[in-house]
Amino acid sequence: MSDTGETLRKARESAGVSLAKMAALSHFSKGHLSNVEAGRRTATADVVTAYEQVLGDHMQRRGLITGLAAAVVAPAAVSELIHRGFTAALGDPAAEEQWQERAGNLGRDYMSVGAGELQDRLASDLVVLQQQLGSPVMWGLAARFLSVYGKTTGEAQEAVRWYRLAAVSADRSGDRTVRVWVRGRAALALGYEGAALAVAQDLADQALALTDRPSLGRLNALMAKAHVAGVRGDRTAALAHLAAARRVFDQTCSAEQISDFAVPEWRMATFTSMLLARLGDPAAVDAQEWADRTRPASLARFATHIELHRGLMLVKSGDRVEGLRHARSALASLPPAKHSQSLRLMLREVERAAA
Repeated sequence: MSDTGETLRKARESAGVSLAKMAALSHFSKGHLSNVEAGRRTATADVVTAYEQVLGDHMQRRGLITGLAAAVVAPAAVSELIHRGFTAALGDPAAEEQWQERAGNLGRDYMSVGAGELQDRLASDLVVLQQQLGSPVMWGLAARFLSVYGKTTGEAQEAVRWYRLAAVSADRSGDRTVRVWVRGRAALALGYEGAALAVAQDLADQALALTDRPSLGRLNALMAKAHVAGVRGDRTAALAHLAAARRVFDQTCSAEQISDFAVPEWRMATFTSMLLARLGDPAAVDAQEWADRTRPASLARFATHIELHRGLMLVKSGDRVEGLRHARSALASLPPAKHSQSLRLMLREVERAAA
C-alpha cells in the first residue's frame, strides 16, 4: 500500500465514511478508489482533492491530508486541475466549445486507450465538468462522459450505476437524440457483454420508446435487444432485432471510423459477429470477414474481439478444445493494458460454452 493511499484510507475511516459512500459523493467508482487506497493506482490530484472536499472540516482529517494534493502530485497537474475548475466555475463562454472538443477526443480515445488510463483521465474531467452543468448542452456532454466512464469500470453493477446517472443527465439536457443515444449505447454495452440483461433490456426499451426516428442511438438499442435475446437463447427474436438494426444502419452508417460515438461498417460487423457467434450461426464467418476487411489497422483491441468470436464459433460447432485455445491465445497476445471488461467477459462466455 502506498503512503498516500494509506493516508487517504485512514482519513476516510477516521471520518466514518464508507468506501461506497465516498465513491457516491466523489463521483469516482468504488473499485477505482479501492485501488488508489491500496496503492494499485496512483493517487492523482483530482482524487486527493475529492477526498479533501468530501471529508470537509473533520478535525482528524485535517491532520492527515490537508494540502496533500499539492504535496503528492506534480505541481503542473495540480495547477491544471485548479485552472480548469475555476474556468468552469466562472462560466468561460468558450467552455462549451472546449468540452465539445474534449468529447470528440474522448470518443476517439476510447477506441485505443486502455480502460485504466482512460478512467483516470475521465475522472479528472468529470470532477471539473460537474461544476459547469448550467446549460442543457453541458448536461448532454456530461451524459456522454458518464456513459464512457461506465464502460471503464470493472464490474457490470458498477457500470449500471454510471449508465443510470448518464441517462438522468441526458434527460436534463432535453435533447432527445442524446437521451436515445445514452440509453442505447449503455444497453448495447451490457447486451454485448452478456451482463445485467434485465437492465440492458429496460434501457433499450426506454430508448426505442422515445422516438422511432432512425439514429445511432436507436441502432444501438436494437442491437442491444438482439444480444439480450441471443444470450437468452431466443434465436427468432435475436434475428428479428438484428434485421431491424440493419435497416436503421443502412440509414445512419457513420463515415467516422474511430469513435465510440460512431457506428461505421466495421463496428456494425463486430456487433453482428458476436451475436451470430452466440447463436452458432455460420453467417458469423461473413460478419467476421466483413469486420476484418473494413476495420482500421490501428484498432488491435477490436481485432481481438473478432478472434474471440471465432473461438466461440469453434466451441459452438463442437471443437471445444481448439475454440478455447484460440480464444485464450487471442487475449494473451493483446498487451494487458489494452484488455477491457468486454474482452474478459467474452472469454468467460467461451469458457462456459466449452465447459
